[in-house]
Amino acid sequence: MTISFDDVLDRLSGLTPAQLAAVEKEVMAATGDQLWVPNPGPQTEAYYCEADELFYGGQAGGGKSALINGLAVTSHERSLLLRRVRADAQKLAEAELIGKLFDGNRAGWNGSDLIWRNGKQLIQFGGCELEEDKQRYKGDPHDLICFDEITDFMQSQYEFITIWNRSTTKGQRCRVVCTGNPPTSASGLWVIRHWGAWLDPNHPNPAKPGELRWYLRNEQGEETEVDGRGPHLIGGFEVEAKSRTFIPAKLSDNPDLAEDGEYARILNNLPKELRDAYRDGQFRASLQDEPNQCIPTAWVQAAMARWSPQPPIGVPMSSIGVDVAQGGSDNTVLAKRHDSWFAELIKIPGKETPGGTDVAGIVISKRRDGAKVIIDIGGGWGGDAYAHLRENGVDAVSYMGVKPSLRRTQDKKLKFYNVRTEAYWSLRDALNPDQPGGSQIALPNDQTLLSDLTAPTYEVKRSHDGGVIQLEPKEKLKARLGRSPDDGDAVVMAWYDGVKQENVRGGYNSRINRGAPKVNLGHASAKRKR
Repeated sequence: MTISFDDVLDRLSGLTPAQLAAVEKEVMAATGDQLWVPNPGPQTEAYYCEADELFYGGQAGGGKSALINGLAVTSHERSLLLRRVRADAQKLAEAELIGKLFDGNRAGWNGSDLIWRNGKQLIQFGGCELEEDKQRYKGDPHDLICFDEITDFMQSQYEFITIWNRSTTKGQRCRVVCTGNPPTSASGLWVIRHWGAWLDPNHPNPAKPGELRWYLRNEQGEETEVDGRGPHLIGGFEVEAKSRTFIPAKLSDNPDLAEDGEYARILNNLPKELRDAYRDGQFRASLQDEPNQCIPTAWVQAAMARWSPQPPIGVPMSSIGVDVAQGGSDNTVLAKRHDSWFAELIKIPGKETPGGTDVAGIVISKRRDGAKVIIDIGGGWGGDAYAHLRENGVDAVSYMGVKPSLRRTQDKKLKFYNVRTEAYWSLRDALNPDQPGGSQIALPNDQTLLSDLTAPTYEVKRSHDGGVIQLEPKEKLKARLGRSPDDGDAVVMAWYDGVKQENVRGGYNSRINRGAPKVNLGHASAKRKR
């Protein structure tokens, strides 16, 4: 029979003071030689958790940093403890490992390399600030890999570094432990997707805290949930799945911080969006936008809340935005639009679209109603596909974001630095809920799309005739996200051109406007370009 920690606590609550003292004496005798002992409750559950990938977090102050240092010292031979910034990793080591666990004893500690050694045992601390910094850990095996504040990391960094979660020591357990609070920016939303069964309220098969779920990648490279460890037959090979779980942590679970109430007072006085995330551990709380964020998160979320699985009745397909990946690790993404309604994105691994004919064939198979195709030819990737579409009589236009823009904002005061800036600002205008009749844009509920659309920032630069809006350069954005924002780009291109219906109070009318072009492509009353 399995006994939970809640059962143990219930039984302890019924003991007399003398009996409790006797239990405490026995526990102290049993754990006296242990350097670190987890707190009763979720921290102990996390310490003994059998998952290959554990996310322990939620509220601030739940003993997350203590857990990963305690695991490294007591249960593992080679450990890697990461923070996004190396200086923060050094603080983690100095405060938790040296300061608390070793009471200031620095024996075995190398402060320059951020490594502690004791015989065969090694604990390495490090940072991963830039996307390419993940290469520092390539081929270096660790039986424990911990990501402290996991929502600060890129998904690509997490997936790459955890490849080397292994050991050659017989009987040594290997595991990945992540700690953190809910994301406060869209770049951390991948964490909610990765642990969706526990954190996403819309997940079709939700899991309980601490429940193990099993995952592996199918022949197409897509992650899928399976029944048990296996082995499972994938592409002619027997493959074992990895287990994953989430255990929530609360401030009240950590007596070291909870007793005096000072830390709780600090959390209570945070701004609302941070209070929701850090004090209350709400993984679906409102995200905090950057001051110069191009498209507000709330506007995109509202568009996703308006979405329905089927397009409006009688409204034809207006356009398809195509972001091309010919080979490589990115996806070829198609965004189909029926006026203000966008279909679920079609995402094809780049290795399945190695040539322009492959991309063109997929586009033609998905195109309906003579929809215009807007295809990205920046970098030369989409040029062949564009040519093949034109040869087959498809109404296709080339999109090159780096080209100068000739347009201005709605109030005519500011110019756009390039076409990419103009296109993103166009969608921003269309998503603005304060326009007459409100926004009618409906976007599929896709967390990657949400991250892509809300990630770019902008700045306004002075010019001789006013000012120029410049979107964050794409290469800089890719370095910050750790991937290309393919989903967002496809949607932006689909909105940038093609037929749009007129926005009237209460909704879109049924008349397709084909008049002369207007300056503001993003406003809902814009007409088709000629």
